[in-house]
Amino acid sequence: MRRDHFELEAHNVDWVDTDDPPAEPRVIIDFDGPKETLTERLTGADGDLLDASETDVTFRLQDSLDDPDATGVVGVTDRITGDFLLELNEDASDVLRFVRAAREYGKSTGDTGQYAVTLRIDGEPLTTYSKSTFLVYDANGSLLRSKSLIPSGVEL
Repeated sequence: MRRDHFELEAHNVDWVDTDDPPAEPRVIIDFDGPKETLTERLTGADGDLLDASETDVTFRLQDSLDDPDATGVVGVTDRITGDFLLELNEDASDVLRFVRAAREYGKSTGDTGQYAVTLRIDGEPLTTYSKSTFLVYDANGSLLRSKSLIPSGVEL
């Protein structure tokens, strides 16, 4: 699957910079390639779609974090096998803003952070994951703990 088959939309992130009430951040990832290809990747050994506990969401920078035009790759992976289920290119500033909104939403609800990821194929919802972890890595593959969303008590 090519990265350009995916489009990402982030919702409920603007409230962090305004006086609006907190709202759970949501990201919608829409796929416009062959339906079977994505569905097969998202299907576990049991024949069912992977659930939220079987997936991880990450962001790997391709540039220095200090670069105002930094970009990176958002990835959804199979937690058990480590296989990439999908990848797409995004601006680092947009992704880091999303992670910040998830962290602040968690603070407002007394949690460590939470967000939702909806995967769609040609606009039709396939699955939605409620997540509380979003790992951010620098261009060398080192975890950026301060930029990541990591629930308390989770050891990496």
